[in-house]
Amino acid sequence: MKDYLILLAFTIFAIIFPLVPIFLSWLWARFFTPPKPGFLKNSPYECGIQSTGPARVQFHAQYYMYGLIFLIFDVEILFLLPFATIFLEVPFSLAVPIILFVLLLIEGLVWAWAKGVLVWK
Repeated sequence: MKDYLILLAFTIFAIIFPLVPIFLSWLWARFFTPPKPGFLKNSPYECGIQSTGPARVQFHAQYYMYGLIFLIFDVEILFLLPFATIFLEVPFSLAVPIILFVLLLIEGLVWAWAKGVLVWK
C-alpha cells in the first residue's frame, strides 16, 4: 500500500508541476499585460517600410530537397569523424562497417544525382 501512495504522490506531482507555471503565466498575462493594441500597433512593420502584398511566399520544393540532401551528408560526416581519427589503428574487421557506411553514402549520392535532385532549375 505504501508503494502505491508513493506512486500516487508522483502522479499528482507530475500533473501539478506543469500546471503551476501555466497558471502563473496566465495570472501574469491577466494582470500585467497592457491593453490590446489598435490597428497601427498590429500593422506589419519592418525597417520603416510599410509592407505591400501578402506575407506568404511560396518556395519551390527543390530548395527543401537541397536542404535535405545537405543535412543527410553533413550529419553523416559527424559519424565518420571518430573513425577518421583512429583510422590507422583500427583492424580491418572494424573498418568493414565503416566502408559499408561510406558505400551507402556514395550510393545515396549517385541516386540523388540520377534522380536529378542535384540539378538546379
